[in-house]
Amino acid sequence: MLKPFRQVDVFGDGAFMGNPVAVIAEAEGLSDDEMRAISRWTNLSECTFLLPPSTPEADYRVRIFALDKELPFAGHPTLGSARAWLDLGHEPRSAGVVVQECGVGLVPVHLGEQTLSFGAPGLVRSGPIPKAAREMLTDALGVTPEQVVDAAWVDNGPGWVAVLLDSVQTVLAVTPDLTRITDPEYRHLGVVALQPEEAETDLEVRAFFPDDAGVLREDPVTGSLNASVAQWLEYSGKMSPPYVASQGTVVQRRGRIHVEGGGEALWVGGRAEVVVSGTIDVGEPSASV
Repeated sequence: MLKPFRQVDVFGDGAFMGNPVAVIAEAEGLSDDEMRAISRWTNLSECTFLLPPSTPEADYRVRIFALDKELPFAGHPTLGSARAWLDLGHEPRSAGVVVQECGVGLVPVHLGEQTLSFGAPGLVRSGPIPKAAREMLTDALGVTPEQVVDAAWVDNGPGWVAVLLDSVQTVLAVTPDLTRITDPEYRHLGVVALQPEEAETDLEVRAFFPDDAGVLREDPVTGSLNASVAQWLEYSGKMSPPYVASQGTVVQRRGRIHVEGGGEALWVGGRAEVVVSGTIDVGEPSASV
């Protein structure tokens, strides 16, 4: 059975400079195992499946998979799913705003002239991490305690913990050792630093997570982490929107994440371009959705 397929480059500053996401539309009839199999096959950090909404307030419902693992929310798949849904000829119920239904509830996506922006969901876990965990992450990153400015939970669904380092140079030089993160709770790790005033962007971001085989991966550009880091930096008084974050430098990408608003009205956005358009053969339909 053929289903509409789009691959969308999200947050890129130029062609093929962002983070790709695979989007399968009209995904009714696919079982959980089939979705996981397709997600693993794409071998992208995330793959999403568009379904009819279960509430009249939403334009569509999405299920988000990171290889085998289903996520309640993720940022670049949200923008990529919205762009794919629009590219398929759909019109939002409310002009200028697409409402996505996902595991964390309803997420609005604002349609700008050149960018899409999602409304940042609230943090499900925040606050400082224990001293022992901070020491563990310091050791795993290969930095000194003096280079760690702060560390906190910034979890809005995927399980992020973030470490603020003393400089962009320190952030770009880290090579995390997953084996030294002995507590798996801390293995979705964001590392950030404030840019100097003369820089093109305001924040440098890197994101690390283990794949299903336990191998550490670096995500090129990460919407959920940038959203939660923005909330953390704002409530801790370190930085307030509007600002532009850079991510993907070490993996040869040019991610640009635009953060605007603040408080409970924080918007995280960037470019989202369809680069592959066609159909995918998902096999015979199953009884489960």
